[in-house]
Amino acid sequence: MNNFVFQNPTKLIFGKGTIARLATEIPADRKIMVTFGGGSLKKNGVYEQVVKALAGHTYVEFWGIEPNPTVETLRKAVALGKEQQVDFLLAVGGGSVLDGTKLISAALRYEGDAWDLVLHPERTGELVPVASVMTMPATGSEMNSGAVISNKATAEKFAYYSDFPKFSILDPEVTYSIPDFQIACGLADTFVHVLEQYLTRTGESPLMDRWAEGVLQTVVEIAPKIRENKTDYYYMSQYMLCATMALNGFIAMGVSQDWCTHMIGHELTALHGITHGQSLAIVMPATMTVLQAQKHDKILQYGERVWNVMSGDENARLVKTIEKTEAFFRSLGLATRLGEVNIGEDTIAEIERRFNERKVAFGEAGNVNGTVARAILEAAL
Repeated sequence: MNNFVFQNPTKLIFGKGTIARLATEIPADRKIMVTFGGGSLKKNGVYEQVVKALAGHTYVEFWGIEPNPTVETLRKAVALGKEQQVDFLLAVGGGSVLDGTKLISAALRYEGDAWDLVLHPERTGELVPVASVMTMPATGSEMNSGAVISNKATAEKFAYYSDFPKFSILDPEVTYSIPDFQIACGLADTFVHVLEQYLTRTGESPLMDRWAEGVLQTVVEIAPKIRENKTDYYYMSQYMLCATMALNGFIAMGVSQDWCTHMIGHELTALHGITHGQSLAIVMPATMTVLQAQKHDKILQYGERVWNVMSGDENARLVKTIEKTEAFFRSLGLATRLGEVNIGEDTIAEIERRFNERKVAFGEAGNVNGTVARAILEAAL
């Protein structure tokens, strides 16, 4: 097991009716900026609950943080926040709204451009406190310090790290109105978050392995139930908690991590606007195929414990496990091949060029460069 330091300061407030807790969780003397995505929050009752809970607080609203938040939009929020001298941020929406708000948190106290902080995170200084009301399970951003920010002008998308939310409110009832495709993408995102931390090396931590496998097994179990009835509180609550537990650091303690699937997926999103979870459903089975020799023992363990793949020789079990993984994504209604989303050689060449130009080396073995990324994308055609 590797050395590690673990700390997660986020207070998680989970369950029905918990949005009302905003009234007491945010100090009354704070000047708040509430950040939102689209207008659907005014249709599903979330906005009304937030406004009611913030009665007596002083706040301004910023609307329009898009999926895969862009620095172009976030600059406008930063300008409003500076003008209004806000000293507390409340993100209301999905992971993209919270991701964007994390960058706003740093940029409000920074004299330069917000994109500078993404490219040079060491310049991050004082942070304005952030909290969240999550309305879409997927990213785990509600209980980690990470964000992913896009730049439309340069067609780039990079990770950025600032601080953990002070608290996050998760009420499963607000998820009932999420479109089916977004639920499918969220389930895929949750599943791949776990695989990125799990599908590496065997023998590092039996405890982390079992914990990760428990999340994977739960997602597999609940996914068809949610597709049958997305207003079932029990199953949506399990989904919401799985998404949080998948990326709050709990299953990563002392173990190797990969993340090459995410890095390739980010490029597909930056270049073509593909929904993040959809990009992962395409890339992950191909990553497993190309890196199956490197991940051999862990894929066999994953196949046995999550998919009950135990018959046949090792090669047959490897193939069957990868097939089961791809079939799961297809069962969600997602594409699993680049051709299905009209992506071909031009994009593969551009991603290879970007990886080589940046001299990146992703994966637990540090060997996923432009050449390997091309092989993975070719396997996903």
